[in-house]
Amino acid sequence: MPPELRSEVTAGPGGAMTDEVGVITGDLTVVTADQGDGTARVRIQYTGADEWYELEGSPARITAGGLAAVHRAVVDAVRVGGAAHLPA
Repeated sequence: MPPELRSEVTAGPGGAMTDEVGVITGDLTVVTADQGDGTARVRIQYTGADEWYELEGSPARITAGGLAAVHRAVVDAVRVGGAAHLPA
C-alpha cells in the first residue's frame, strides 16, 4: 500500500470542492496518498462517513517538499474554505 497521510479538519466558510458532489462543509477527513508515479491523490470525506470524494484538482504533482508538503497545503486550504481545491 502506498504511503498516505490523514488529517481531520473543520472546513472554513465555503468548504471544500469535490469532483463528485460539489462543496462539502463541516468536520472533514483528508487523505493524501502517494500514487508511486510522482503524484498524490487527495480524497476527502465527512469525518466518520463511508463515502470518499476526490478533492478538485487531484491528483497533484509531488514537489520537492514531498508528500507531507502536499498534504499540509491541502489541509491549510480546507481550513480556509472558499470551495477549497488542490493548491497549485
